Amino acid sequence: MTLFDDLGEDVPLRGAPGRVVSLVPALTEAVEVSAPGLIAGATDYCTHPDGLEVPRVGGSKYPKVDDVLALRPDLVLANSEENRPEDVERLRANGTPVWVMEAPATVPHALASLRRVLTQALEVSEPDWLVTAEELWRDTAPQRVRAVVPVWRRPWIVLGCETFGGDVLHRLGVANVYSGHEDRYPRPKIDELRARFTDGEADLLVLPDEPYLFTGIDGPESFPDVPYVLISGRYLTWYGPSLVDAHRELTRAFNER
Repeated sequence: MTLFDDLGEDVPLRGAPGRVVSLVPALTEAVEVSAPGLIAGATDYCTHPDGLEVPRVGGSKYPKVDDVLALRPDLVLANSEENRPEDVERLRANGTPVWVMEAPATVPHALASLRRVLTQALEVSEPDWLVTAEELWRDTAPQRVRAVVPVWRRPWIVLGCETFGGDVLHRLGVANVYSGHEDRYPRPKIDELRARFTDGEADLLVLPDEPYLFTGIDGPESFPDVPYVLISGRYLTWYGPSLVDAHRELTRAFNER
């Protein structure tokens, strides 16, 4: 049968996949939790669910394509933002079906895409966690604070427009001051970031622990006297089962700041 992924590309499958290689940590967790045993290979950064013991195929940006092919997967899962088109094309050229999930701009977008991957491509029943996540994230809380959200330093990179993490914060009442920027991940200079606070445009610095590991002594020191909160980067940027815990844990983090 032939399905179409989020980018409209053909995904020719010979029935329900029995061996799946995931090149996206969030998708690895979503599939393994929903259908244990389907994941036959994953990246070095696929850290969840805990105890996942499968062959590793390198990183998301630079997977070892030969290692992926050697696992003889029925389907490879990729993401339009995390994985390179040339790797996807090489896999397809070798006869391996690849489902590319579009980088989601909102929580509902991510959950809808995950439903298609799970129920259509993998032919598994709709998992309970997905229904629960939809209910938890359906509503948007009133704005409580305006934030700058770095995801990297050296150089500084922040959440910009149309990002999944930005929508997560928005639904919790945390406005991203760079949400109107033309780039998804702007690279402002540190003086510009500090000015956002001195000019009154922002009143909170949100520091996740991935992809850059911000800590109490690595990040806040660049913003003297600015209130900040340290949060889990997985809860901010992973779409999947973690969204259930993310709603509770992020809400608590912002309430306790």
